[in-house]
Amino acid sequence: MNFEIIDFHTHPFTGQKNNICNHKEHIPMDIESTRELLQGLGITTICGSVVEVGKGDNESYWDKIRRNNRAALELKDAYGDFYVPGFHVHPDFIDESINEMKLMHSLGFNLIGELVPYMDGWKDYSCEGFSVLLDQAAKYNMIVSFHSIDNDNMDKMVQSHKDVIFVAAHPGEYPDFMRHVERAKKNENYYLDLSGTGLFRHGMLRRAIDEMGVDRILFGSDYPTCNPAMFVGGVVLDSLITDSEKEKILSGNAKRLLGM
Repeated sequence: MNFEIIDFHTHPFTGQKNNICNHKEHIPMDIESTRELLQGLGITTICGSVVEVGKGDNESYWDKIRRNNRAALELKDAYGDFYVPGFHVHPDFIDESINEMKLMHSLGFNLIGELVPYMDGWKDYSCEGFSVLLDQAAKYNMIVSFHSIDNDNMDKMVQSHKDVIFVAAHPGEYPDFMRHVERAKKNENYYLDLSGTGLFRHGMLRRAIDEMGVDRILFGSDYPTCNPAMFVGGVVLDSLITDSEKEKILSGNAKRLLGM
């Protein structure tokens, strides 16, 4: 059976400055080779933000965020329907972040993230500034994709914003994965993408489906950090899940969430 695949978790790049692959010197990596690689694996659409390690000595974190958000818009122009851009916000720059939400919403883009706080000088999902931004995200019906850090703060964030759709990145190893599952069981607005560690643990995906339901699990690879072929194989070749479950995870759930 052939499956359509939407990769909900990527970090595309306009140039090597924001290409976060550790081995980019050894493989061809640019806008077109990325498209060819992913489409060759059956991936029809990618989603996610442009990220960058570090920032210039004389710039603020907001300068960096705005630059990466504009790079995402450039990539949208280059990729067309292949790419759903994600953008960044920052709790220390509330007015600027709200203006960015307004701009992206006006352009038809409603995916925030993946947010990676440790790359952008913040760390607390339960802080007051981020709560203000989440209230605004709810008004615009935006989806918030976020890097998993600090289970207690993630609990507080999700429980205090029931009107926001959250997509947690990375199942993680057993203790973190089980916290994701318990969080999802308590909060219908909580989704999990399969990127990063976790998927390669035998039976993890079957357990996630059985305990939190198949409708809130999204395929994600974290390309170019991770090899997307491993994640495609980890779902498509998993004999523990049915074809109908694979279809929902690989594309159906993302289509519903993104209104595609």
